[in-house]
Amino acid sequence: MTTSTESTGLYWIYAILSAIGIVLFLLFKPEWFWVMLPSFFTYFVKAMRWM
Repeated sequence: MTTSTESTGLYWIYAILSAIGIVLFLLFKPEWFWVMLPSFFTYFVKAMRWM
């Protein structure tokens, strides 16, 4: 088992920005909010170190 010293701060920033994007899409273009979901979930999972 290897230990990783990789910082997850940048992944958290990307996840938060993606969440803000989701909210903005829901407010202004609700039919397109799903476009931001893959980036949000990808960066959230990487920030939690599940991947």
